[in-house]
Amino acid sequence: MDTLSDNDDAQRLIRFIRDEIPLARAMDLRLQHHDADMLRLCAPLAPNVNDKGCAFGGSLVSLMTLSGWALVELALRRRGIDCDVFVAESGVRYLAPLWQDFCSEARLAPDAQWGTFFDTLAARGRARIAVECIVPGTDGQPAASLAARFVAKRREPPPGERGQ
Repeated sequence: MDTLSDNDDAQRLIRFIRDEIPLARAMDLRLQHHDADMLRLCAPLAPNVNDKGCAFGGSLVSLMTLSGWALVELALRRRGIDCDVFVAESGVRYLAPLWQDFCSEARLAPDAQWGTFFDTLAARGRARIAVECIVPGTDGQPAASLAARFVAKRREPPPGERGQ
């Protein structure tokens, strides 16, 4: 995998997210790191603060959901596969308040594998994959966590391109 083009793909994805999802732009979402196993998105506290002065729970869950979605979307883009990706289900836990800028780290769940996901997608045109996201706290322990299942569904080619 060409690291430079992979980084370009990731940066294009983040621009797409910020352009197409107004909430992501308002949160000032930024890509901090990505590799084949993990994607980290960050946001400053100032536009994501609640009435108590700490990170708003809605911003935490939004950042975790977006980082999980971006992990799956980037894996598809790396392989040149055109799909719609949806969050099918998720559960969030808020564990500690955050009083500073924060990040979400998205990884596949321990029992999930890209190989199985892409094999199923090739065979059925849709596949699911489990992703876990954490927002690290100041003590190194998670301040929030999200367990989610994302679904990818192949896009149908436009009517004029079918059968070509």
